[in-house]
Amino acid sequence: MAEKSEVFDKIRRDYLTQVAAIEAREATAARLGIQVSEVGYDIPFFNRRYTITEDSIADETGAAANHAVAVILCKYLLLCPQHQNGNDTLVTYKDFRDAAPYVIGFRNSAERPIARSFSGKAAMLKERCLRLGGEIFATEVACDLAFRFNALPKLPVMLLFNDADESFPSGCTLLFQKDASDYLDMECIAMIGSSLAAWLDKA
Repeated sequence: MAEKSEVFDKIRRDYLTQVAAIEAREATAARLGIQVSEVGYDIPFFNRRYTITEDSIADETGAAANHAVAVILCKYLLLCPQHQNGNDTLVTYKDFRDAAPYVIGFRNSAERPIARSFSGKAAMLKERCLRLGGEIFATEVACDLAFRFNALPKLPVMLLFNDADESFPSGCTLLFQKDASDYLDMECIAMIGSSLAAWLDKA
């Protein structure tokens, strides 16, 4: 465990070094819909706000971001696109061009845990979605619950949930805008899904 922690610490330091080297700070922040100050970058992630400085990534309480969140936030800054195509077509994770190596992991760490944890507990899932900052999402897709989360300013996530019935088990589908891949790589988008699943479980 100590060895794993050391690896994570090294990765975090490497990312912070790269973030500190960003030259067009204000332009980057403007394109990503975030704030930048002399202290660092302020980035909302779901219903929490994180500050990235030269040597730390912490939320508004001062608690250090976990490894997944730290990587997501740093990559959001480092992969900032020069041009935005604004394609808000909704797609499943597997529909992204480079998602194939991560699809099974995404299902096992994001969609299936949500479906399993809240089978027969749709009311509880609704409460936790609201607590996590989710908003009821209007969709023509037949489902018991539909919520929209602002994972990042340019990267919303839609959660569709069907509870178990006599014929089918519970199911969960997470949808993203097609332009999500302009802002993050497939691994980070998958980690957004797993972060959502974990926070709903703990909410």
